[in-house]
Amino acid sequence: MIVLYTTERDYPWGTLRSTHASKTKVVLEEKRIRYRIENLRPGDLWKKPPEMLARHPLGKVPYIEDEGVTLFDSTVIDEYLDDRYGPPRLLPDEPLARAHVRQLEQFADEALLGGDLPPIWMAYWSDPDKRDVERMEKGREGLRHRDLPFIETVLGAAPAGGCLCGGFSMADVPMMVLAMVLEVDQLALDEFPRVERYLRELRLRPSYRAISPRTKVAEASELR
Repeated sequence: MIVLYTTERDYPWGTLRSTHASKTKVVLEEKRIRYRIENLRPGDLWKKPPEMLARHPLGKVPYIEDEGVTLFDSTVIDEYLDDRYGPPRLLPDEPLARAHVRQLEQFADEALLGGDLPPIWMAYWSDPDKRDVERMEKGREGLRHRDLPFIETVLGAAPAGGCLCGGFSMADVPMMVLAMVLEVDQLALDEFPRVERYLRELRLRPSYRAISPRTKVAEASELR
């Protein structure tokens, strides 16, 4: 059984999870791979204890253990899982189609998970009176002015299937995380009707239950 090291915590306003580890959780769920989570203390991400650095030299999550082997970095992990386990395949075999999927996944990793989502999402790990409201709004502005218009355009040109590249693929995995964050933040999406419909459909996927803010940590600690 795969062990996924992550950070998850229940709050009155919802259960919050590591964004990058949530990507890997979605892949595990989509491919129905048996796993359990090892839930690290949120403070470990700042303190970086030796046992954590021994598994990930940057002291980040996620990392996994699979049959005695440790792997880190969510994209590396997810592609490994797709190559080793299956089906369904989340990356196409044809080179150009595969590059297109990976390009969109990379955009989401850089623009969303490493860019405009953290100022919003990290604030919710604090009490309401301790949140940096200006920083949160800056993240929302980034979404409204760059990220969401791009996603709206991609969806407008996408083949039939309802997802970024038609059927559900690795390109949609980090968008599940966007759906998770915006379920908590409730950012208005009136200007982006395709994105709004797309995120609503992503939340209906069975795999979303494992990262949903409505699912408690104890209810999503392993494959069900």
